[in-house]
Amino acid sequence: MSRIVKRTHTGPYKLVIGGEEKFLCRCGLSKNQPFCDGTHKITRDEEADRLYWYDEAGQRHECSESLPGIRTF
Repeated sequence: MSRIVKRTHTGPYKLVIGGEEKFLCRCGLSKNQPFCDGTHKITRDEEADRLYWYDEAGQRHECSESLPGIRTF
């Protein structure tokens, strides 16, 4: 199932569990959910006022038109 996510975080969330560091994905692109696999690095040059989506190959696409049922906050 595809989904469009408005990403507001620029990196993972760091947790320390039992003395071991774990990083949780906050971009929605990790193939190792809920853990970060570093995929968020491909989003570094996104513009803040634009909406993007990524296909299965990790290629970025810009949403150039209004999409039904999509709200931005």
